Amino acid sequence: MAKGKRIHGRLSIFKGREAKLNYVVFQVLSLKGPQTIYDIRKQLKNLKGFRKVRYATVNKRVRTLQEKGYLKKAGVKKTKAGTEATIYEPTTKAYLAVLLNQIKLNQFLEEAEEEALLLILATILSTTKPS
Repeated sequence: MAKGKRIHGRLSIFKGREAKLNYVVFQVLSLKGPQTIYDIRKQLKNLKGFRKVRYATVNKRVRTLQEKGYLKKAGVKKTKAGTEATIYEPTTKAYLAVLLNQIKLNQFLEEAEEEALLLILATILSTTKPS
């Protein structure tokens, strides 16, 4: 296998240029609750390495995460300017993605109970298409 072409279990949502921003957006929404894009941007300004991230970048990232099913609209909020801003919150898919990114799969397989493993295996088999 060529150097740098290793296969590893990282999720595509946490790969590439936008990986860190995706993770931090999930973290902000998980810790602070549902927020508007403006509020997410305001929280990012307090984090090292994200102080110079522009509103347009956060806006694009949040909307992409919503299209992919990681975020959902939780409601609408009136702004001081008199317009309405959408409030976003993470979906179950986002929580699971963060959790899968943090666990060590080998350790999980060693420690998980048989019933849990069977349930996971059945779910995976039901979602995969036969080749």
